[in-house]
Amino acid sequence: MKIEKVRKNAQGDITDVFINGNVYGIDDAIRMARDGMLEGVNVGKARNGREYLRGNPDGLEVNNLDNLPTF
Repeated sequence: MKIEKVRKNAQGDITDVFINGNVYGIDDAIRMARDGMLEGVNVGKARNGREYLRGNPDGLEVNNLDNLPTF
């Protein structure tokens, strides 16, 4: 499965993702990525210990999570 769209809060943080017609909260999406269910993303860890989604590096900016369409 691949993330098609993202929803962001006022600070620009991704809060939800759109996959195959379904909306998932970011925590669910992180679990899905950790379990290998999502293509093109992996789970990173911020300095404060918070986990977040990030796109796999491929040299293309167009498919970075921050550049996906919003909903």
